[in-house]
Amino acid sequence: MQILENNNIRLRALEPTDLKLLYSWENDSSIWEVSHTLKPFSLFVLKQYLETSHLDIFESKQLRLVIERKADHEPIGLIDLFDFDPFHQHAGIGISINNREHQKKGYATEALETLCDYAFSVLQIHQLYCNITSKNEASLKLFQNQGFEIVGLKKDWIKTQNGWLDEYLLQKINTTSL
Repeated sequence: MQILENNNIRLRALEPTDLKLLYSWENDSSIWEVSHTLKPFSLFVLKQYLETSHLDIFESKQLRLVIERKADHEPIGLIDLFDFDPFHQHAGIGISINNREHQKKGYATEALETLCDYAFSVLQIHQLYCNITSKNEASLKLFQNQGFEIVGLKKDWIKTQNGWLDEYLLQKINTTSL
């Protein structure tokens, strides 16, 4: 098995052919609250992003990968490392299973486990963190089941159309790193 694969999923680099898919997912306003997006992305901007997505994580400070099913190579979501700090050896992590018919089938668990293993063993990251709103119970459960611990609560952190939401800060420490 390859390092960026698990039983049912493969994490792969973005391809130029992913432009329309990325455009559709990034402009899905139903997930903007989770992604902290305030406006749509243009095809032009996303094309520029794809043209630089080949940059090394040490240069760009981020890594975005497509989650695809191994059985049929269907793209089902995205997983990211961001705010990568090679000196302090930490990074943020985020995930989205964009095709709703593929949610609650274990793909997010496999993708998160696979990227955590890669971050800790290959990139030698000491800790990963994520921010999750208090109402996002599915994501809280996903990350906690993968060893992330709640280490803080930011009250009234996220403004929504329906009011303010608290946001949890979760961390996972690589206990095998120096």
